[in-house]
Amino acid sequence: MKNTLSALILFLLTISANAQGPNPSEEETKQKIKSVIETFFDGFHKQDSTIIKSTVAKNVVLQTTAKNPQGKTLFKNEEFSKFLKSIVSIPDSVKFEEKLTSFSIQIDRTMANAWVGYEFWLNDTFRHCGIDSFQLVDFDVVWKIVYLIDTRGKEGCLD
Repeated sequence: MKNTLSALILFLLTISANAQGPNPSEEETKQKIKSVIETFFDGFHKQDSTIIKSTVAKNVVLQTTAKNPQGKTLFKNEEFSKFLKSIVSIPDSVKFEEKLTSFSIQIDRTMANAWVGYEFWLNDTFRHCGIDSFQLVDFDVVWKIVYLIDTRGKEGCLD
């Protein structure tokens, strides 16, 4: 009787765990997050606002920080709609590429941070490098970018 009861409890626990669906591994989740960011940049390079919008949450926040020529820190908020407009309005004669050079992704439950190194090239000329820091939220198994801040500079680039 004791063995039957133990087997029944184990069976019910197994059914309950499987009913919730398999949890993706941390590596699978990191790959999903990386894919969202790569899709964002695919839309960026194709100048396709629909692709970019598919990767971000409503009310996404965009910011940037850098140093001016005098070494003073600059910090700027950017409206998402203005960002999209600036990307899609780049003339065909201008070639631009943000080359992603590294990824470091941390996850806790429904939140993730991706620290992404990059180099920015304009008409095949290096312009600057920095870090894109993405905050993402898992909206019921769909990761979306909720916040993006980047750094920009020339020091320490192309090492």
